Amino acid sequence: MTAKLSVKEKISYGLGDMASHIGLDNVIIFLTFYYTDVVGLPAVFVGTMFLVARVADAIVDPAMGLIADRTQTRFGKFRPYILWLALPFGASCLLVYAVPESLTLIGKMVYASVTYCVMMLMYTAINIPYCSMGAIITPDNSQRISLQSYRFFLATLGGAMSTFLMMPLAEMMGGGNKLDVYFGAMAIMASIAVVMFLLCFFNTKERISAPPTHANFLSDLRDLVRNDQWRVVAALIFFNISFGVVRLGAMMYYVTYYLGNASYFMWLLAAHIVGKSLGSALVKPLTRNRSKLSAFTLCAVLTGLLSMAIFFVPAWISLLVGMTLLVSTFYQVTTTLMWVMMSDVVDYGEYKQGKRMDGTVFSTLLAILKMGMAVSGAVVGWTLGMSGYVPHAVQQNTAAMLSIIALFSLVPGVLSMFSALSMRWYKLNDATMQHINQSKITPEHEPERQTTLHTQEPA
Repeated sequence: MTAKLSVKEKISYGLGDMASHIGLDNVIIFLTFYYTDVVGLPAVFVGTMFLVARVADAIVDPAMGLIADRTQTRFGKFRPYILWLALPFGASCLLVYAVPESLTLIGKMVYASVTYCVMMLMYTAINIPYCSMGAIITPDNSQRISLQSYRFFLATLGGAMSTFLMMPLAEMMGGGNKLDVYFGAMAIMASIAVVMFLLCFFNTKERISAPPTHANFLSDLRDLVRNDQWRVVAALIFFNISFGVVRLGAMMYYVTYYLGNASYFMWLLAAHIVGKSLGSALVKPLTRNRSKLSAFTLCAVLTGLLSMAIFFVPAWISLLVGMTLLVSTFYQVTTTLMWVMMSDVVDYGEYKQGKRMDGTVFSTLLAILKMGMAVSGAVVGWTLGMSGYVPHAVQQNTAAMLSIIALFSLVPGVLSMFSALSMRWYKLNDATMQHINQSKITPEHEPERQTTLHTQEPA
């Protein structure tokens, strides 16, 4: 149970998230342009379709977690979904880039709506079991940190592949029909993602087993809300993801109107991706001689201070590239440790309530994550709109310019500070988690477990 995981298994687990990012990041970055400029769908319709799909996805997340918690197969509880849904996920990513040219505008709108919703459903159905697996591959805190480090390093590479390879692949396809070009490029990306998911399935193992819960859904959700550490991590996730969404959402406006050169976007994006890779690799060394709580707090504070400092620095691209690299590095450390804390919440809930709910915990926290993405994304648009921002204007008014700079620097900096502040209420330090994992989860030990846990020193 506490044996060191092999590098092969860590890489294989990380390939699952790499596959997810190859598919999803590609859709996030290129699909809007594909729908509006290649297929010819109205931009208002595309925006509305995305909003409705995200709301529906937030509802599906907890349901998928509850279903996964009630699964029992010879392959385990969560791994089977990786096998069963690898091909459907790849096919769903491909279908969104297969809008038939012969359809009428209404027909294309219906096709786009159905295929996009199916793709999001497939992503949720495979991603929630995948994320939940991280808590049952190993109970060892050090190995969990290492596992998540590998995962997020490879996930960053997957996102980079989607960002930088889609257009070159499309150009390689050639031909005059843009619909076929995008379809061909996505076929290559989706095939790679399917193979990665299969490697993840065959080379990982579930080591923590628990009988499927037979309690009703409302009972599970009620127990979840009573879990005080779930509430703390939910707040942490909301602030942490909002930092990234606001900052990345404002980046293109920042380079276009403040730096005055839209081509600088690729420089900052490259620094962001390299920083994320470095952050993933640094998590293990940073937690070798300090607890994950102190490492998270330190990196969240550094992320916030560096981000806010950008508001005051000169508009020198070399300086901004360096600061972006540092911000993204420290931010990725907090993101990686955040997922370790989600696994801790599962163990804590089992310890306190005698019921293990991996899928329910991860799915509801992922729903919080998506709500943070939706709210913070809307904040960017609302702030620009209220400041008097004018698209394609040669020069923005003072209020709009200050809003753009603040959205890229001050606002995410404050959000990162809130992330650090939330650690004040997080009590699952290394000593507490070691005690939890060594305790026997039996009804007769419940009073002893609760008494012992509350005597642990806070982080």
